[in-house]
Amino acid sequence: MDFTEAYSDRCSAVGLAAREGNAKVLQKLIGQGYSLDVPDNRGWMPIHEAAAHNSSKCLRLLINAAPSDNYIHSKTFEGMSALHLSARCGSLECVGVLLEAGVDPDQVTTESNTALFLAVENGHADVVRFLIQHGASVEGSHSWSGWNSLHQAAFQQHVEIMKILLEKRANIECKDDFGITPLFVAAQYGMLESLRTLINHGADVNCQAKDRATPLLIAAQEGHAKCVELLLSKGADPNLYCNEDNWQLPIHAAAEMGHKNILKLLIPITNRICDKEKGKVSPVYSAVYGGNKECLEMLLKEGYSPNAQECPTFSCRSPMCMVFQRKFFNLIDILLNYGITLLGINLGYCLYHEKFTLFRRFLKMGCPLPSHQELPEFLSYAVKALDGYKEWLPYLLLAGFNPVNLLYRFWIHSVSEDVLNFILEFTNWKRLPPAVEQDLANYKEKFSWTPKSHFAVIPALSHLCRLEIRSILGSERLRSDRFIRALPLPVCLQDDLLYLQLLPVSAAPGAEENLRHREEGAPSAAASSSDNTEKGDACNSPAR
Repeated sequence: MDFTEAYSDRCSAVGLAAREGNAKVLQKLIGQGYSLDVPDNRGWMPIHEAAAHNSSKCLRLLINAAPSDNYIHSKTFEGMSALHLSARCGSLECVGVLLEAGVDPDQVTTESNTALFLAVENGHADVVRFLIQHGASVEGSHSWSGWNSLHQAAFQQHVEIMKILLEKRANIECKDDFGITPLFVAAQYGMLESLRTLINHGADVNCQAKDRATPLLIAAQEGHAKCVELLLSKGADPNLYCNEDNWQLPIHAAAEMGHKNILKLLIPITNRICDKEKGKVSPVYSAVYGGNKECLEMLLKEGYSPNAQECPTFSCRSPMCMVFQRKFFNLIDILLNYGITLLGINLGYCLYHEKFTLFRRFLKMGCPLPSHQELPEFLSYAVKALDGYKEWLPYLLLAGFNPVNLLYRFWIHSVSEDVLNFILEFTNWKRLPPAVEQDLANYKEKFSWTPKSHFAVIPALSHLCRLEIRSILGSERLRSDRFIRALPLPVCLQDDLLYLQLLPVSAAPGAEENLRHREEGAPSAAASSSDNTEKGDACNSPAR
């Protein structure tokens, strides 16, 4: 059974007469002694039926014949009295009858709604005016959420009713349980005429809710451009922080939600203190967080920095970090085009998300190698990318990353035999730190690791020279084949510095060509072969 729908077979004869407004039948039934307080499936008694259907004659008959003093105050299963029902349905005559009979105009439903609130909610301006004239309070809370009737009128843009309430001295700055005023409600829901009416009556455009949100921020967040324009024209402050710890300026809300037209309004008038200052949050983060490409470009074009301050709220070192966190990879090129400074940990994010092409691109662009505080986090991402190591590990080591950083116990016990042997090729395997040697010995014993045969002997002089030269060149120069090819060395020694003899055996298929031609202008394989022949004995010493 539905306890909100009326069933005719569940209604008493008296109730049905009241519902139909048939005063003659009702009077006859009362005279015959029929009960007046039999509820239907909704808890409605005849008095409720008469009130809800604007049958003032029936209502008077029922009040005069009431079986008890409490009858006029009886409520339905939903906590509605006859006054609430008549106000909700706009039954002005019934409201008058009930108030004349002594009903309290401020009685509330189980949801704390007053008759005035219900009349406002349903747009009955005549009932609103009548209730106020007969003592209904325009002050305080009129609903369970703490909304006053003025909140509801603003929400539904009942401008006539708003003016009635304000004429009767309703508190224009009344607040609900969250500290929200009617003007805030109008801004939040884009009720432009409600907003204009409240502003014209002196409402504070810079009021703040309990969380310090402002009408301007909420209008910017919801995309109500006309409301934003009106608020700004009437003195709303775009630099009023809503939350010092987060990103709560109107510009942040517009950028996050992708409201370009509003963002365009806010950029020229927002204080740039939020851009890079420690403890603030750049709106660049907001645009990235929302994945809004056009808003991001707009901010950067207007001078906001892609190298924003750290954002502890979201555990982000930079906007690029948030790009990976949110997986909005289509924003990477925008940040790069506007000159973002890459961080070493960005390489780790590439590995975590298996963006190996991007990893190689970052290396080529000069992204610094992870070091110091970044290392533990980077290595944790690198372990997760071991299955695709051929896509990134050779490039990392060729760029000058210290292979000893990889040779710690967890890594050693996580990698395959091939990976371990490949890493050792970039070390002086006879001069490893004691802890590394011990971990390798334990690995060999536990997993039957078979090291390359040449790891058992002292490295060749050519290998030691290669390590020393690469150490002297440093990571920045090692990124460029062009630089190494410009060294006054035989091509075979240049190849040796680039590990070209090792890569076809230990790295990914095709790695030799990929790495040989990382930059335009690198000699072809045929040219290198020809050069080796011409140089003769200069390249006879073995290179690994």
